[in-house]
Amino acid sequence: MGEIRTVAVVGAGLMGSGIAEVAARAGYQTVVREVNTQLAEKGLQNIRRSLDRAVEKGKLEPAERDAALGRIHTTTDFDDLRDADVVVEAITEDLDLKIETFRALDAACAPETIFASNTSSLTITELAAATQRPDRMVGLHFFNPVPVMKLVEVVRTIATSDETYQTTLSFARSLGKEPIEAKDTSGFIVNRLLVPYVLDAIRALESGLGSIEDIDKGMVLGTGHPMGPFTLSDFVGNDTLLRIAEIMFDEFREPRFAPPPLLRRLVTMGYNGRKSGKGFYDYSGETPRPVM
Repeated sequence: MGEIRTVAVVGAGLMGSGIAEVAARAGYQTVVREVNTQLAEKGLQNIRRSLDRAVEKGKLEPAERDAALGRIHTTTDFDDLRDADVVVEAITEDLDLKIETFRALDAACAPETIFASNTSSLTITELAAATQRPDRMVGLHFFNPVPVMKLVEVVRTIATSDETYQTTLSFARSLGKEPIEAKDTSGFIVNRLLVPYVLDAIRALESGLGSIEDIDKGMVLGTGHPMGPFTLSDFVGNDTLLRIAEIMFDEFREPRFAPPPLLRRLVTMGYNGRKSGKGFYDYSGETPRPVM
């Protein structure tokens, strides 16, 4: 495999735009593919805002911001990704949609292109099996917000070649990230441990063990967590947590991965967290207030 020069990102949402930003800041020509021009432009606006904040905080020079933006191009056509050395998929956590995407990429990209998925809970094997290049397929799981969080989980399947894996590790480091190797099981390392913790907190609330505020405060002040489980769930998105939990429960069939009824009720009501203005907390005022 040759040197990585061009990076493609499929999906310009929260994670995809963050991945594109760090790739462009690291000096890579970066192509972002979205399903329509409106979503592509929205992703580009998010990148601009993030880079502007970095300049305002003195973490980035204006010239570096402008250079990074100059390296980013958007498209709606898979064929425009044909020259990419690595493609990072960052679309909705939907297995069928991801498989459809990787089949389209397989047809459009050069045989030597490395495919990576930013999935947080689906297995890479299921995605690799849909392509003609399972030896060049890895998981590359970034964390939100991508420009800030240092960790990347690099996931190899039983079919991933050593060359692909080593190239991906080097690529992750070139982005200023700290990679860790994770086996290809649903949730990998971080979510395998984190998701049951948050679900347990919800069950504790359901059983009356403590209030939302006190459980959050207990984990922050008692264990040194940067935020409590309910604040974290609202930040990630309660709908996202529910989807991940369902995928992990389907994989392991263990009660600790089963979504609690309260989580389903919140999502049914649209209480998805910060992005919807309400979750375990109501964010409409100056300070968040518990909804129950």
